[in-house]
Amino acid sequence: MPRRSGFSGLITTTARIAARREREQIKQRRDTQRAAERARKQEIKLRAQADKDAKQRYLESRMQETEDLNKELTHTISELSNILEHTLTFDDTISFDSLRIHDKFPELELPPELQKEPAPTTREEYFSKISKPSAIDRLIPGWERRYQKKIEEAEKRFKEYQEKFEAFVSKRNIKIAELQENFNKERQTFDINVQQKNQEVDEFENAYKSGDPTAITAYYSMVLERSDFPDRFPQEFRIAYVPEPKELVIEYELPNRGIIPPVAEFKYTKTKDSIDEKTRKASEIKDLYQDVVSAVCLRTIHEVLEADQANHIDVVVFNGFVNDTDPATGRDIRPCLISVRTTKDKFLEINLAKVDRKACLRNLGAQVSSRPDELLAVKPIIEFDMVDKRFVEESDILTDLESRPNLMELTPFEFENLVNNLFDRIGFDAKSTQASRDGGVDVVAFDPRPILGGKVVIQAKRYKNVVGVSAVRDLYGTMINEGANKGILVTTSHYGKDAYEFAKDKPIELIDGGGLLYLLEQNGIRARIIFPEE
Repeated sequence: MPRRSGFSGLITTTARIAARREREQIKQRRDTQRAAERARKQEIKLRAQADKDAKQRYLESRMQETEDLNKELTHTISELSNILEHTLTFDDTISFDSLRIHDKFPELELPPELQKEPAPTTREEYFSKISKPSAIDRLIPGWERRYQKKIEEAEKRFKEYQEKFEAFVSKRNIKIAELQENFNKERQTFDINVQQKNQEVDEFENAYKSGDPTAITAYYSMVLERSDFPDRFPQEFRIAYVPEPKELVIEYELPNRGIIPPVAEFKYTKTKDSIDEKTRKASEIKDLYQDVVSAVCLRTIHEVLEADQANHIDVVVFNGFVNDTDPATGRDIRPCLISVRTTKDKFLEINLAKVDRKACLRNLGAQVSSRPDELLAVKPIIEFDMVDKRFVEESDILTDLESRPNLMELTPFEFENLVNNLFDRIGFDAKSTQASRDGGVDVVAFDPRPILGGKVVIQAKRYKNVVGVSAVRDLYGTMINEGANKGILVTTSHYGKDAYEFAKDKPIELIDGGGLLYLLEQNGIRARIIFPEE
């Protein structure tokens, strides 16, 4: 079982949700703007129709409506035609620092009524309003009593004021203290959340850079989630990473053929007051859709390789599927329309800004549907579920993994019979030959299918290390000597990128340990691969 980091589930989910939310917010803003524009134009149209004296304006509005429809159509086709070019203007590398929280908690801001510090009125200000008796006042009997009374009244008013002021200040201080206490709690919670989130990002970055498969899968999931495609693109995918050959396998859901507008042009007919549609040619729909499929494939590979800041990828496999309905049966189907395996070095030599997509994919040895608009499927170069099947689910480990034979413990004769039995069950007429010196086995088989069938040479290598290009060259030489139509190399380990590069333009199929286990299980043979300890 691969080591699973404690943070992996949370950071993978959080990362994908954050990236998806960012993309959805962009699309929501775009939809809102378009809806507002359509509402504005609809309002203009209704006003024009309601005004019987504005026939000319109504005519112009209908022509403008037709022009707007054609502009929107042109915009849609332009978006679809520039899917690949769109990504070339962005750097798909994800900065881990951008995932961290850098915001500072805002300083406490008191309400306006609490901001100004109250200034008390002094005793002197109260008594300054009492005029001292003049010389004439002193001649009037009772002046001293009257003056003293004024002093006493002022003293009383000052004490009353002082009590009210102190109560006001006390109440104000209590409110400020409450606000300060709540502020401190919120800031403490914020600081803890920031520290936790940034610690998770640090762990994520360290795990990714150290080559943790879970972190690597999470990282490239974020890369693809952030990719901004036109509306109605599903952008659903699965990613698997095999560390030993540094292979990233992507299973990607393509948009269905309905993404291509069936209308080629809108035309306004004044005599009927109608906007008529000119149907797009079937051949044009086919070409446009095939171009979209090709562009999504090349773009996706480009994005993950451009984002490969820690050089974890040597080989990329892309399988593009579409969820659609079979017009002949009405049943849901999921055909593979494109499949390609390429090395990083080979792909980075391509200038995607100038490349012809069809020629580029042919050069990469891709399997591309000749009629994607008719859902004509191709065989995936590698099934997603074949990727590193040694890493089985926990339930398998707890139940019956130990009861399965370990292929690395079989004798050469037993391994020979296993390979022979496998291809017999697949439908080949397989006959074993003498075992080779390295513990592998040669099988000469005949594929009975017309046109596609013929003589097949199969070689199996019980290796624990990566299979290099020399083994593939040997297989190719055996094919030539035997006059075989095809060669199949099966190993219990993995292949290096040089092996894939040599085989890509030849009738050779490479099946690694995960693929071998997958084929065995699909044909009723349950096994495992446990390499001996050094």
